[in-house]
Amino acid sequence: MTSNNGVLIPPRDDEGKQLPPTSDVTIGRTLTPSTPAITAATPPDDKLPDNFQPFEHLQEVYIPQHNALVRQYFSDHAPDWKPNIATPRSSLRVACTMLDSDNQLIMNLRHHLLFDLLGYSRKNLLVYYGSRESIDPPVEGHPKLVFYFSQDSESVSSTTQDYKADAECSVRLMTLENTSINLHEKLVEIANEIKTQFVHNKQGIIHIKGNLCISYKDVKHGFPNGTKIFSNNETDGISIFQKICNVIDVPFDELKINVGNPKKSSTVGAITETQVIMGKTRKKKAYRRVVNVRFRYAYALVPGEPEPVFLVDTTYRYHPLVKI
Repeated sequence: MTSNNGVLIPPRDDEGKQLPPTSDVTIGRTLTPSTPAITAATPPDDKLPDNFQPFEHLQEVYIPQHNALVRQYFSDHAPDWKPNIATPRSSLRVACTMLDSDNQLIMNLRHHLLFDLLGYSRKNLLVYYGSRESIDPPVEGHPKLVFYFSQDSESVSSTTQDYKADAECSVRLMTLENTSINLHEKLVEIANEIKTQFVHNKQGIIHIKGNLCISYKDVKHGFPNGTKIFSNNETDGISIFQKICNVIDVPFDELKINVGNPKKSSTVGAITETQVIMGKTRKKKAYRRVVNVRFRYAYALVPGEPEPVFLVDTTYRYHPLVKI
């Protein structure tokens, strides 16, 4: 903004007073600026250096932040890990790690690999429809322990467009409450036992999902509504509940097992049948496929705690209490 006589009018000061001009536009002469008194309460305004390079500055800020997330995602590697491509996972880490010499295209590709393809951006995300009230942990005060299994990605057929199978089972921690003073210490103990029962050679154990519905009901020890899991045979399903009972240190009673036989057999082989739904052709869903699902992680839902507390995680996406 300029005054009527052509002199450039600079911005106002903190008190709203107009500062004197610093230059005369008509003749290009620099005028003596009026600098407000500088005290500890009013520090001088910072400014960018004359040789400021935006992209170099962005790299200096962004690369350390990105690589810190890379280290967290690959926390199974030793702290003194050196870049190498000897194993598939080390090769992935090398590809994700940003370097000072990277240009914008390479930085974008490394970001895409970590956040999109490997799925780091899906960390702690929850997809839901409708009200959140239906997914909040019950308010009885006892934490809920959840075990999650899923199919290995490489075993999912890309030609038949099968969906990735998964499984989940849970138990209520009846000896603990959300206000227990020693809750954190107990959860660490439980996490260590989960690691013993469900993880072998840093990988989750495999459960064969199938046709039988195996349920276990023990109200006193945290299985109030008959926790269920689908299994290919009765023995495998029972072993999962035995492991869960070992984790929470309660006795297992085989008399409380119930086996449900379905009215039809599991789908065998690839699904080729289709049906038209709302004008679009959809492939029919498989019925209780026989498929291997692997233990991925376990977490606790603590009433009143907004985020799940991850106990063990074999995917390296979360921050569990115990590392594998």
